[in-house]
Amino acid sequence: MLTIKLNQLRFFAHHGLYEEELMVANEFIVDLEVSYTEPTRVISKMTETINYVKLYEIVKKRMLITADLIETLAMEIAAAIHENFPQTKRVSISITKKYPPVINFSGNVSISFIKEF
Repeated sequence: MLTIKLNQLRFFAHHGLYEEELMVANEFIVDLEVSYTEPTRVISKMTETINYVKLYEIVKKRMLITADLIETLAMEIAAAIHENFPQTKRVSISITKKYPPVINFSGNVSISFIKEF
């Protein structure tokens, strides 16, 4: 199995349930792992692997569309990756909301989603 990782992708976006979150952007951090069965020979062409630039574009495109829940984002990103790269066997995605709108809260919140195909 071969795994491509995109780490600490940062986005400013309007995701959340609360009115304030839709007005003021929050910072989100996305970590992504995409695994697939490697070919029987050494990879020497881009067509033999999953292009991490295209993975980034999939994540970026979805992060720009407002969602109430970061769980929704993770599940839809995983589905889009599998749709674009059918050889995908497993997607693991973590999305962190850096500044949740919780009074007297110090820290951040995140979700992790793993989908096996």
